[in-house]
Amino acid sequence: MDSAAESKARPVNADPPLVRAARKAEPIPAASTSLYAERVRVYPRRVRGAYRRVKWALLGFCLAVYYLLPWLRWDRGPTAPDQAVLIDMPGRRAYFFMVEIWPQEVYLLTGLLVLGAVTLFLVTSLLGRVWCGYACPQTVWTDLFMLVERLIEGDRNTRMKRDQSPISAAKVILKTVKHGAWLAIAAATGGAWVLYFKDAPTVLVELFTGRSSVEVYFFVGLFTATTYVLAGWAREQVCTYMCPWPRFQAAMQDEQTLAVTYRAWRGEPRGKHKQGDSWDGRGDCVDCRGCVHVCPTGIDIRDGQQLECINCGLCIDACDEVMRKVGRPTGLIAFATLAGEAARARGEPWHYRLIRPRTIIYAAVLIVACLAMTAALVFRPITELHVLKDRMPIFVALSDGDIRNGYTVKVLNKSRDGADFNLTVEGLAGATMTFGGATVAGAPTLEIEARPDAVATYYVHVRAPRSSLSGEQNPVTFVMKDEKGETIARTETVFAGPGR
Repeated sequence: MDSAAESKARPVNADPPLVRAARKAEPIPAASTSLYAERVRVYPRRVRGAYRRVKWALLGFCLAVYYLLPWLRWDRGPTAPDQAVLIDMPGRRAYFFMVEIWPQEVYLLTGLLVLGAVTLFLVTSLLGRVWCGYACPQTVWTDLFMLVERLIEGDRNTRMKRDQSPISAAKVILKTVKHGAWLAIAAATGGAWVLYFKDAPTVLVELFTGRSSVEVYFFVGLFTATTYVLAGWAREQVCTYMCPWPRFQAAMQDEQTLAVTYRAWRGEPRGKHKQGDSWDGRGDCVDCRGCVHVCPTGIDIRDGQQLECINCGLCIDACDEVMRKVGRPTGLIAFATLAGEAARARGEPWHYRLIRPRTIIYAAVLIVACLAMTAALVFRPITELHVLKDRMPIFVALSDGDIRNGYTVKVLNKSRDGADFNLTVEGLAGATMTFGGATVAGAPTLEIEARPDAVATYYVHVRAPRSSLSGEQNPVTFVMKDEKGETIARTETVFAGPGR
């Protein structure tokens, strides 16, 4: 590759620190001052090594989970959907294998978000931005798009020369094939997303036969467009400018956090090296810029820890490969800590501290959150009773002097079997109940039916003698018992009256 191509491909922060500092010190004419920095396109080079193999394995795993999970089946009975993971919006349910989440149990989803956040905090405090480098959806799909680009257009130098060359038939064909493959992947991504919200085989048939709703096609198009733009065009711009995580990740890290680090105490002074030359008086870095050429965000790790670094470790693979070729020890770039590198530079011994205040706090919060989520799942009731008192009228005075209140009673039956219950009221002497609109005389107990996996709603009138009331607001308790007389659920409310 010629020098002109190299200068165009070099990131804005790729020069050595002294050169960058000198450029910053140069006076800039007022007329040329601009707050806009034009994007310097990044051309990552292919690399082989341990960290690249780990990234390929995790990429395959994440993509397999995303595309195949909607097709897994889970038997929940004849009246329930058999898709293992499903967010049923019309049915107002969320299914995750054996767990069924109702709208009233949104706290479980909140708990999952808390678990995810605290886990991310803990991992970041230990290993820096490994989530960003290995499992973030932006990283996974960008890696996939770059793989397709490399297979179609070639490696770094070939792509750079082609982009700088004039328009030709071969160039147009290759670009068209590449973008066509990108759009196919993006469409598969958008199509897989909607499979999580309706039975996957049914949705797939409806999509290709034109029978899906406008909303389904809209979301498929939306996720197709966003995947294509973010993974194909924006790429490192998402990590640098759009994602908020790099901005506050520093609060999760300390001097004991493992991060991709250039060992300047070993590599400097850097410079070109020819076979047979002595290594005395110089560092191990041969200034080949291999670490820069493989970086997916286009930074120079030798400038120190930077916001753009996603801790993917590809620069480690590239540097180790060069070190083996020149006969020097590997590990010039490695996962290390700031405290450890400072100690090594001074020639002092150092030991990694896994247990420290921030990791203890994050781990404790994570354990508490896990226990709380487990308890919420294990002890959550199968049947729930909810009672809502009528606000208008507050009460009705009957001709015989009794007072009547109206209530909306809802019974949630989360099991797959129907059940019959007896509903009574405690706290009011002589109280009787009837269903709203019933003409029969009231009784102390009402028999109600709860359909399987459904919410049964009843309008109930409660009638009580005026003499049993102690004031305008009288506490009462609705009690629901099964056929054996065992209490299943209780809920407290009030019975309104005119007072004494």
